[in-house]
This record gives sequence, structure tokens and C-alpha cells, in this order.
Amino acid sequence: MADNAATSAVNRDAERRLMIQGLIRTVGMLPVLILLCIAFYFMSEGGRFASWQNVSIVMQQAAINTVLAAGMTFVILTGGIDLSVGSILAASAMVAVIGSLIPDLGLVGIVFGLLAGLIFGLANGVLIAFLRLPPFIVTLGSLTAVRGIARLLGGDTTVFNPSLSFDFIGNGTVLGVPWLVIIAFLVIVISWLVLRRTVLGVHIYSVGGNPDAARLSGIKVWRVLLFVYGASGLLAGLGGVMSAARLYAANGTQLGVSYELDAIAAVILGGTSFVGGIGSIWGTLVGALIIAVLSNGLILVGVPDVWQYIIKGLIIIGAVALDRLRLQGSART
Repeated sequence: MADNAATSAVNRDAERRLMIQGLIRTVGMLPVLILLCIAFYFMSEGGRFASWQNVSIVMQQAAINTVLAAGMTFVILTGGIDLSVGSILAASAMVAVIGSLIPDLGLVGIVFGLLAGLIFGLANGVLIAFLRLPPFIVTLGSLTAVRGIARLLGGDTTVFNPSLSFDFIGNGTVLGVPWLVIIAFLVIVISWLVLRRTVLGVHIYSVGGNPDAARLSGIKVWRVLLFVYGASGLLAGLGGVMSAARLYAANGTQLGVSYELDAIAAVILGGTSFVGGIGSIWGTLVGALIIAVLSNGLILVGVPDVWQYIIKGLIIIGAVALDRLRLQGSART
């Protein structure tokens, strides 16, 4: 009887710890986002942070990073990484703007931009899935190579199109809600449906949890890897189209620089584990909002640009440390 009682107590304790961990993963960094908003409201002059104009700016700033981070979530869930998304965004934006200059066919620039992103992403996927090259090395190389392609396409200058036919994407609204925000939200919803309502989503989590076990169970790991890197490239291409639509221009030298760091930070802040197999797309959305709120709030309270970089870097390190603590906590249970 005593042994049964002790066993029951241990089981209850384990269940309680699992429930707490599940609650933490569900809530994620949402309390941090709320606290940041409250802090910047009181720190900004006259509560400017909470004005509708500034809230709209924050949402638009978060939109492109949210799209990139959604693609990055797919990749990191498999235990990989994509360092090339910023360069792919720049190259895709360049292709989109050049395509928009075709007389009477300006909207084809959207298709060109998306296709460019998809092609670059699939190229990463082929090298990783079939040649078994490390994702870090492949995408690090792509970061540089694709950036070079973006510069070549634009002749190392900024390409403008003041009459851009798809400018509504970057500057238009629907019932007062910016198109950028609507697109980002749709990307999050579609990504959630893929991850949580399809067999492909199950396979993505399985590959991230244990690729060898996934392969032995009959999962075509190479297909999963092609999909996640293709999706990451496609969404980076979409981010390029969104950037081009907002700026009426593209620049291969500066556009998208360090965007991959913001995307990775958003994913890890959102609770997705760097080792793969654990995470949620809604957490990524919260992470992207934290990055946008932080950037906007620091500007409003007058923090110098140099310190903004330092603070963002420390947040990325802190996010990785938090991920490590979460893993250690799971291991103990």
C-alpha cells in the first residue's frame, strides 16, 4: 500500500510538472510582450507608444519579419537553420521591381519575386537533403552568394519604380488594416494549418525530433527538408515583394541585411527549440511582435542606434539560453 501511495504521488508530481511546462509553452513569451508594451507606454512621451498611428507602424514593422520567421519556424522545427533569408529577400525584391518595369505586365513582378525566393530555397534544400551538407554551412554560403546575385541584378545601385503596380501591398489598407499585416496574419494561419492539421506537419515535427527514427518509420526525410527550405525561400520571396511594394525600390547591398537574425530571434523567443521537434507558429508571431515592439519602443524613448544592436544581440543570446533551460527542464521530467 505504501509503495502504491508513493508511486501515485510521484506520478501526480510528474503530471503537475508536465502541466506547468505545457502551460509555459502555450503562454510562451506573451507576458513579456505585454510587459514591454506597458513599459514603453509609460516611458514614451505622452504615451505616444499606444497611439493608433504608432500601433499601425509596429504592426507593419512586424509583418515582414513575421513572414520570414514563419518560414524559419519550418526550418528550425526540423533541427536546421536558414541564414540566407535576408539575402533571398533582397534578391527577390530586386527581381520583383525589375519585373514590375515590364510595360502593361507590372503585376508579374509579384510572381517573379515569389519564384525567385522559391528557387533559392529549393537550392538550399537540395544541397542539404541530397548531399547531406550541414544547413549552417549551406545557408551561410547562400547568404553571401545570393547577396552577390542581388547586387548583380541591380548593377550595385538602387532600382526604383515610382509607378509600381503592386504598391497597394506595401502601402494600402483594408478597413484601416494595412495589407502587410493581413498578409502576415494569413501566412501565420496557413502555416498553423500545415503544422497542426496535416500529415506533413506531423512529419516535420518527427524529423526534428529524431530524423533517423523518422526515416526508419517510412517518412521521406528528403521531401520534408525540400519542403521546409522551399517554404522558407518562398516566404523570403514574399517578404521581398512586400519590401519592394513598401519602398517602391530594391537595393541589393542594404535591403534585408541582418533580417535573418531578427527572424531567428523571433522563432526562438516564440518557444521553438533550436534542436528541432518543439515549437509553435503562434509563439513565433509573439516573438516577432516582441522584436518589433522592442525596436519601435527603443527609438521612441531615444535609445541610440548602437545600443539597439547590443540589446537585440543580448536578447538573441538570452533566447537561446532560455531554450537550453527549457530542454533541461524537459529532460528532468
